[in-house]
Amino acid sequence: MNRKALVLSVLVLALAGFALAAWFATRPAPVAQTASVPAEQAEALLRPYSPILGPEQAPVTIVEFFDPACEACRAFYPVVKDIMAEHGDAVRLAIRYTPFHGEASEEAIRVLEAARMQDVYEPVLEAILREQPRWASHGAPEPGLILEVAATAGLDAEAAETQMMAPDVIGILNQDRADVETVGVSGTPTFFVNGKPLDPFGEAQLRALVASEVAAAGS
Repeated sequence: MNRKALVLSVLVLALAGFALAAWFATRPAPVAQTASVPAEQAEALLRPYSPILGPEQAPVTIVEFFDPACEACRAFYPVVKDIMAEHGDAVRLAIRYTPFHGEASEEAIRVLEAARMQDVYEPVLEAILREQPRWASHGAPEPGLILEVAATAGLDAEAAETQMMAPDVIGILNQDRADVETVGVSGTPTFFVNGKPLDPFGEAQLRALVASEVAAAGS
């Protein structure tokens, strides 16, 4: 190889090395992948009886571990509703009960289940959340007000008093408590989207995770 050819070869190799280094320096960062829950927790994440808001056959399911007495759950409810509205028939919400605030939480859950029997679940849920500061004061809770609040949203309070104590309602409460422990939920709200935990927690992160799952479902 003559000197001119040798110099050209060295230059080509140098340029190739520079181009490769530049690509590594400027390539897009990989998109973080959120792993689904382990197989042993998947069944505990969502039960066939869980209340569903939105289209039953939606390809994307937000599972929310929810306490009706939780202030953060109240704050996130309009956010979740907005996300569902943004994505139309692609997203549904499944509610898992997490009565971390004691007697008031449990009574609100029983009232919600009575409302489900009477086909007024969503309006009663919204009324309970709207009036949460009245009945769920953590210093002096007033669970007796919950039926009164629910009645303003269409609940037959007299019928509800019996429905709230139905064996099915007790069974739902017990199973949801067990599932909360199995999944390892320690605070509310806790969200999963198509089995993937929301981590880190936040409104922007929830919107992004849902949008990613909607895009994947449509591809």
